[in-house]
Parts: sequence; C-alpha cells; structure tokens
Amino acid sequence: MPNLKERVTSDITDALKKKETLRLDTVRLLKTEIMKFEMSGKSRKEAKDDDIISLIPRMIKQRYEAAELFRKGNREEMAEKEEAEIKILQDYLPPQLSNEELEKIVKETISQLGANDKSAMGKVMGAVMEKVKGQANGAAVKSVVIKILP
Repeated sequence: MPNLKERVTSDITDALKKKETLRLDTVRLLKTEIMKFEMSGKSRKEAKDDDIISLIPRMIKQRYEAAELFRKGNREEMAEKEEAEIKILQDYLPPQLSNEELEKIVKETISQLGANDKSAMGKVMGAVMEKVKGQANGAAVKSVVIKILP
C-alpha cells in the first residue's frame, strides 16, 4: 500500500488524466501544504503519513470557515465549491470514530490522567487529540470531553 504522499502524487496524475479540475486543484493544494511542511524549519524533512494527516484537518477547517463566509455574502456556488473540496480532503483521512468510540477513549483518558473537574480539560483534550489523530476533529472531541468531565 503506498504511503499518503505517494497517493497524493498519483491522485494528481489521475485527476489530470480524467480532467477533474476541482479534484486536481484540491489535491495540488494538499501537495503544496506537504511541501511547505517539508521545507519548514532549519533542515528539510520527509513528511510521514502522521504529518500529512495532521495537516488535513486545518485545511478542512479553513474550507468550512470560507464556506460560511461565502454563504453570508450570498455566494452559494462558492460555498458549495468549498464543501466539495472538504469531501475530497476527507478521503485522505483515516475513518472517523463514532461518538461511542470517542466517548470510550475520552473516559479512558480521564481515568488515566486522574482528571476530576473542568480545570483538567486542557490536559484531557491534548491527550485525547494525540490518541485520535485525524480520526475525530477538535470540536467533536471538545463536546464529548465537556459532556463527560464532571
């Protein structure tokens, strides 16, 4: 099975051949983000799957925010384009956790950390986000942590 970086590169070629403009543009943007990541810092580094998976939620969040702004400006076609890009980007993420699975992970993390009130929310959020990398977004994790933490 190819790694995520190789998949992105092959998907660009595939989208070019099939003349899928939206997919091509979106995957190219992802490739650009990967290259920025690799060039950041003092030395060049190779992006691993975990690194790429951590880039994608930020890109998705940007598109949600843009779609919301386009809707406020009565630009429905642009909002729909942003939402289509979100779907393309989500294809590169691992399968998302169900609410029940997420609750189980949050409960385990709370007991491991010995968290007993809302003041430990930051610690719990950090630990849970590390465990669910790319399998749940921050908003979903936050709502479950708030619900469970006494």
